Amino acid sequence: MKRTSFWLILVSVLAATTILVLLGNWQVRRLAWKEALIASVEARRNAAPVPLDDMLAIWQRDHDVDYRSVTLTGAFDHAAEAYFYTTRNGTVGWDILTPLTLADGRKAIIDRGFVPDRKRDPSTRKAGQIEGEVKVTGLARDPHFDKPNYFVPDNRPDKREFYWKDFSAIATTMGLKRDDMLIPFIIDAGPSDIPGGYPEGGSTLIEFPNNHLQYAITWYGLALACLGVGGVFLYSRRRRA
Repeated sequence: MKRTSFWLILVSVLAATTILVLLGNWQVRRLAWKEALIASVEARRNAAPVPLDDMLAIWQRDHDVDYRSVTLTGAFDHAAEAYFYTTRNGTVGWDILTPLTLADGRKAIIDRGFVPDRKRDPSTRKAGQIEGEVKVTGLARDPHFDKPNYFVPDNRPDKREFYWKDFSAIATTMGLKRDDMLIPFIIDAGPSDIPGGYPEGGSTLIEFPNNHLQYAITWYGLALACLGVGGVFLYSRRRRA
């Protein structure tokens, strides 16, 4: 083997190994971040519910209330409900989004929960269209204003159908103004004993894929393989030379 070729291959092997190790290190850092995120969300959702005004104070301070448990009381305006496309246990359907009017006139957007597509029409679930004052306990969700990605279908406000929770568009569809009277985040209602069973509360999807350890092991394994194969190749060619 020519001396130039030997050093060129050696440098390439070391460079590839370094890159693979750096990728493994990055996945280890991602693993630590994901585990901290999961722990934070679990702590928030399992904490005792706080009154709405306390949650608003947290929002004003941090602009982050995601997955925090909150409780509030008001009356639903069922005539203004909208629909968020989703699935539950393989069944296609909709989450029912309904404005809740508090005693002081403030409005909150509540995700009341899931109904299968055949139950989207309110006339098919009259027992669940609760009238009068109700107490809602659920999880606050930070508002979204930008489409998550290109693959998500466009919302159809004219049909009151949403494929991602565009806070501004949902509020406009419900006839709500973005002012001091509108609570600036959506609240996902928790499980409840609703007459007729619909909507089914507790529809918050809490799922954080955490495959970073497997990815890290893969990158480190490839780095070791690269170093081993490259070392054996160079050693055998060197001896033969």
